[in-house]
Amino acid sequence: MRPIWIVDDDQSIRFVLEKALARENLPTRSFTNPRELLAALADASEADLPQVMISDIRMPGGSGLDLLEKVRQRLPGLPVIIMTAFSDLDSAVSAFQGGAFEYLPKPFDLPKAVELIRRAADESEREQVAEEGMIAAPEMLGQAPAMQDVFRAIGRLSQSNVTVLVTGESGSGKELVARALHKHSPRARGPFVAINTAAIPKDLLESELFGHERGAFTGAQAMRRGRFEQAEGGTLFLDEIGDMPFDLQTRLLRVLSDGNFYRVGGHSAVKANVRVIAATHQNLEQRVREGAFREDLFHRLNVIRLRLPALRERREDVPLLARFFLQQSARQLGVEPKRISEAALQQLAAFDFPGNVRQLENICHWLTVMAPAQVIEVKDLPPEVVAQPVEAAPAAAVETVPEAPVPKAGVEPAARTPVDLAWPRPGQDLQVAASDWEKGLQDEALALLAQGRTDVWDVLTRRFETSLIQTALAATRGRRIEAAQKLGIGRNTITRKIQELGLE
Repeated sequence: MRPIWIVDDDQSIRFVLEKALARENLPTRSFTNPRELLAALADASEADLPQVMISDIRMPGGSGLDLLEKVRQRLPGLPVIIMTAFSDLDSAVSAFQGGAFEYLPKPFDLPKAVELIRRAADESEREQVAEEGMIAAPEMLGQAPAMQDVFRAIGRLSQSNVTVLVTGESGSGKELVARALHKHSPRARGPFVAINTAAIPKDLLESELFGHERGAFTGAQAMRRGRFEQAEGGTLFLDEIGDMPFDLQTRLLRVLSDGNFYRVGGHSAVKANVRVIAATHQNLEQRVREGAFREDLFHRLNVIRLRLPALRERREDVPLLARFFLQQSARQLGVEPKRISEAALQQLAAFDFPGNVRQLENICHWLTVMAPAQVIEVKDLPPEVVAQPVEAAPAAAVETVPEAPVPKAGVEPAARTPVDLAWPRPGQDLQVAASDWEKGLQDEALALLAQGRTDVWDVLTRRFETSLIQTALAATRGRRIEAAQKLGIGRNTITRKIQELGLE
């Protein structure tokens, strides 16, 4: 964990916090004034940057509010806790406008101070993991026409600030769409704040969204910024908007209409510079007819609607997603990634996935832990997946290419492994294996043509390129430059192909 940075001209404050945090195994680094901290920040490497910063508000040589502004220019996501005497509370409250995480009044209760710092550190770590995950992994995966339509819509909306309503079944990836819309929008440098309106009790949801003033209700000992203020300059994602209580729908409509809101217990309007993306798995038109959802709010949200298809509507994406999730689970658990047989992939693709992409991700995580061998077979799949029947392949295809199931209509064949396509089976010589490969290719082309497919060239070319690159990478133990040389293509070409084919 990175250190907690403390800046205060009072040595006793620094000493007390250092000792208390040391007992919690939280590393610290202390400074006597803002100049020292800014100099250290300028020289700090990525590993030396602070996890949390705690700053006094009044110090010789600089103000804690000025320091907050300068630090947030360099580290916009860093939680900053402002320490202040009771006489400085007005200044401390104004610090929230500058993005302070919380304020700590002096004299403070030490256990409560440590609890606050721990909470700030935990939130900082969660944000780091989320950001790293977004950087390391593709935003969304999908080759199915329905998903390509979604990608095109995201591209068309890339320079827009318009409100978007994302609909789709639970687990279909609505938050991923919202994050992609944010990342490719003019607000990409601002925060992305998500809230599930169905997961928060009604009595707390109003404060969670709009914040509250000190003393607004029992237990409100300090002013707190809500999600609208936290998302200032960025995007607020309201998940499961269909479950929002009716009276709060009125407040949300007012914000969307004039861009202003009031904190709970507040009397001054707060301006909201926020783009709202809402999502629901419910039929909002039906909710409006039932009187459970405001019609005017529905029309305000329904400016642009993106429908995310269920996984069963894009079965051709199951092999791509399964391989990706198996790689992801292996990285998370620190183990060797498991491979999955074509028969197991076909069985997965036949499953209806009531929990959609999230269910597939959970299954792949389960398989990474529970499958006994490095290659996942049909018998290793969860019982509910194995129980679903798979459409049988035509006899001619079975006779010619025993390992390769003929695809169902509308399902792109999953890429074969290099072993299936490149190497002879026991008892065969290389020439016979090559002939068998060509015959198998002809049979699969005929099967696709018989289905009336018009994308046979793209489907089989993609499989061909995937198999070549996988085989070359296996032969070179993953060394891309060497694999490119052996294939007779350029380094940039193999990198581009790996990205296009989803082989990362």
